[in-house]
Amino acid sequence: MTVLSSIIGLFNTRLALALDPPVVPKNEAPLRFGILGAANIAPSALITPARSHPDVVIYAVAARDETRARAYARKHRIPVVFSSYQDLLDSPDVDAVYNPLPNGLHFEWTMKALTAGKHVLLEKPSSNRAEETRQMFELATKKNLVLLEAFHYRFHPANHRFKEIITSGTLGELRSLQVDTRMFSGFFPARDIRFNYELGGGAAADMGCYGLSVVRWVTDSEPIVEFAKAELFNGRADVDRAMVSDLIFDSSPHSSSRIYAHIACDLARPWKFGILPTLPTFNITATCARGTVRCTFFIMPAFIHSITIHENGKPPIKETRYKFLGENTIGKDWWTTYRYQLEAFVNRVRNRNPQHWISGDDSVAQMRALEAVYVKAGLQLRPASNVEFH
Repeated sequence: MTVLSSIIGLFNTRLALALDPPVVPKNEAPLRFGILGAANIAPSALITPARSHPDVVIYAVAARDETRARAYARKHRIPVVFSSYQDLLDSPDVDAVYNPLPNGLHFEWTMKALTAGKHVLLEKPSSNRAEETRQMFELATKKNLVLLEAFHYRFHPANHRFKEIITSGTLGELRSLQVDTRMFSGFFPARDIRFNYELGGGAAADMGCYGLSVVRWVTDSEPIVEFAKAELFNGRADVDRAMVSDLIFDSSPHSSSRIYAHIACDLARPWKFGILPTLPTFNITATCARGTVRCTFFIMPAFIHSITIHENGKPPIKETRYKFLGENTIGKDWWTTYRYQLEAFVNRVRNRNPQHWISGDDSVAQMRALEAVYVKAGLQLRPASNVEFH
């Protein structure tokens, strides 16, 4: 067997397990999840990862269209269907809620879930406004509940390895970061919620928030938005199809001088010559004093990625990292970003220390930075919720 065929075999095995993981026996009193909405993201983000977690069951789903909810439940073998979100929240049999609703509904239904005493796994971005995010985490703390913004990429070992290379100082001080997250035109239909301003749509709020999150995480500091420019969607004055932004980090522990970051995101990148779709791009590159390090497909590294370390004057070195190293680490090499994230969420609920966590303060700071990008680009902030909580 050649080395190449061995690599392909390992990839196929890992991919098969990630997409169709083993169903493990469940603990006596597992965490029972309810899903708000029959969202397309839920199977990969929660339903599939839950199959291999002994302490998680997907108990219920609710949707505004009950017929759709019942079809969704049959497809994904979810035993209970509720005809409204509130009915699901009122159920004493639901312990935790997954909220993948459109961005503009995150605040309302997360606040209602917390008020009902449910832990919440909340899709990114956490809300439309930093003030809303602050209120949600304040309520979670008050009620001693777990609330996590689902930036799933942060839980995967590939991204931790990328950051480790930078913070170790092997390549010298960090100088700059470049992030590209782009999809080709037509991947998302024109009527997708990502292009709906009223629901919190826009490239920076959707795909672009990954880039903003990762540069904040890698630098361990908060940015000044120096420049931002939007490409509008179909001439709309309020929805960004694409966004580029330049950030400055003045006080990172990983450099004695300023760090610069360039972030580019695009939900509908034009086709080459008008006939060829461009490949999806999810890459981050760090330039340090003595070289560069690049991670490809950093958002979904479980399926494929590469980490290229290029120290000045030396040949590049390529790595992959599908599992954390060490004796007391968790995970399997086929675990997806979402499976690692679910492990951390459950550990937090069960009062165990997760291997990684995203704090409420981090989520609030993330929203402040996102607001600053929209302001610098001259666009309106995404609309605040008209539902008030006291």
